[in-house]
Amino acid sequence: MVHLWVRSEGRANEERVGLTPQGAAKLIRAGFRVTVEQSKQRILPIDGYVDAGCAIAEEFAWPHAPDDAIIFGLKELPDDGTPLRHRHIMFGHAYKGQPAGQVLLDRFKAGGGTLYDLEYLVDDEGRRVAAFGYWAGYAGAAVALMCWIAQQRGSVAGPVTAYRSATQMLADLQTRLTQLGTQRPTALIIGALGRVGTGGADLCQTMGVATTKWDMAETASGGPFPEILQHEIFLNCILARPGTPIFVPASAKVADRRLTVIGDIACDPDSDFSPIKVYDRTTTWDAPALRVHDQPALDVTAIDNLPSMLPAESSADFADQLLPHLLTLDRLEAGVWGRARTQFDRAVG
Repeated sequence: MVHLWVRSEGRANEERVGLTPQGAAKLIRAGFRVTVEQSKQRILPIDGYVDAGCAIAEEFAWPHAPDDAIIFGLKELPDDGTPLRHRHIMFGHAYKGQPAGQVLLDRFKAGGGTLYDLEYLVDDEGRRVAAFGYWAGYAGAAVALMCWIAQQRGSVAGPVTAYRSATQMLADLQTRLTQLGTQRPTALIIGALGRVGTGGADLCQTMGVATTKWDMAETASGGPFPEILQHEIFLNCILARPGTPIFVPASAKVADRRLTVIGDIACDPDSDFSPIKVYDRTTTWDAPALRVHDQPALDVTAIDNLPSMLPAESSADFADQLLPHLLTLDRLEAGVWGRARTQFDRAVG
């Protein structure tokens, strides 16, 4: 019997979850055992999991879970250096040379555990089977627009918060834009045909932001790309990987430009492959904008858990995508799980 243990998230502002009560009920009907931890911040109340037939554990009890339990979460584990003995499903951010990722891999090596990285769950053609991409793009475009609005007022964007729904977010943005009159920025999106770019483009269209949509064809030349500098907002919606061209070089800070806001939705600044060279660290909910140049201003926003700004929509969407694959956890050495295990073995080897 597969035992899936859904852990609580320890990161501030992280209300998402990768399994809904409806999905848990399907797993249980299929013969799985499901344990769900209590959580003070999860968007979905625990009562739904109780009604689905899940066992309930205390918050952050997963280190004491049985050895055969598969621990399922989304964001990072507590940074306490302890060896990791379980099999974990999560976003590890550990395979591109990230310093924190190497520490995580060392913990798995020390404990004998395994990481099944959600970013590397792919089908036999290499396409990701589940992603928060659409809502990351949607929320990332919203934050970039907030940064631009703050600039028009002569300031830097203040803290952001989660919204109970996308409708609530749109209403808030519309109120802020209305206070500026008819003024609107233009935006350029790279990766516009993917899920992240589609979400960003939908937000921009709803807010009346004229948007130029680029994808692989428009970046095949390898750059430079002066067109980026001729838009007020640039949204990077592609993951950094070997061979990714540089979209915004360090020289862009002092270049002749209309560009004032970069939304690095892919958000991988400490990777050698990052296509945005004007900044080197993520931003936060409390300080979403990093000002990298004054006069004219250039702000970068790069929040690495953007979908959590819309936890209800993003959790439901992701959980629906992932559930068919969770139902195959009894075949961990095959399919998406086998491919994810291969990536882990390469990384620790």
